[in-house]
Amino acid sequence: MDYVKELEKYAPAHTEAQVAKEVAKIKMAANRNGNVDVYKFCYSAIDLTTLSCTDSVESVQAFVRKAVDFYEKYPHIPNVASICVYPSFVETVGLEIDGTPMRITSVAGAFPASQSFIEVKALEVAMAIENGADEIDIVLNPGMMLAGHDSEAASEVELLREEAKDVVLKVIIESGALKSPELIRRASLISMFAGADFVKTSTGKIDVAATPEAAFVMCHAIKDYYNLTGRKVGFKAAGGVKTPEDAALYYTIVEEVLGKEWLTTELFRIGASSAANNLISAIEDKIVTYF
Repeated sequence: MDYVKELEKYAPAHTEAQVAKEVAKIKMAANRNGNVDVYKFCYSAIDLTTLSCTDSVESVQAFVRKAVDFYEKYPHIPNVASICVYPSFVETVGLEIDGTPMRITSVAGAFPASQSFIEVKALEVAMAIENGADEIDIVLNPGMMLAGHDSEAASEVELLREEAKDVVLKVIIESGALKSPELIRRASLISMFAGADFVKTSTGKIDVAATPEAAFVMCHAIKDYYNLTGRKVGFKAAGGVKTPEDAALYYTIVEEVLGKEWLTTELFRIGASSAANNLISAIEDKIVTYF
């Protein structure tokens, strides 16, 4: 695909001033969504994540067992959408969640920096899927994007899409590294051109993670892409989403820009760990430290 030519079909991004103005309005609108029903949905949209250098088979097993036990302990709260782990723990998760509706998400493709040989990235994606991953989260190479090598970055995503053709593919654009609305928009669009099922804000591994401003730009890119192609792409906020208010704000951004039809777990996800306890606490109206 000629990615540069495809980009010419789309209008430029909003300016930073326009983004700030629109996000300020949405923050006001988000007050209406600070309620238990929205918190329950946001909890059900979580990709419950453990991506630590101290992860082990034992720690991942214990983490996942808590998620499995959640069905019995909190039957009135819809459980998380998936468990997100490094590729080497996919099989461990699969053994623990067997018989539940939860899915397995694996980061792959040289997460979080995306700095490796494309053959290594492809092999890691393939192995994660072979071990049972239902969803794969990869990183659009930030270095390539910042250097203006859009087509090369997109071509890598396209190749990894081929490896992940039977699973959900989420592409992380690392919006905190790209910074400008125009670059965030370009990264979102070329990820969709290359076959992404979701575009995701961040890895959570750099100083600036998800921001409402980046989410606004990304959701507008999704909307414009849908209007031209008819294909719905999901949005995932990840990195720094900690409070119920954070979750409700991203919910509201999706609601305002894309509409209520995007507010399903098939099209909206939150990558989080600490947000889980905080959402449960808000739903139960007391402090809960479950995970």
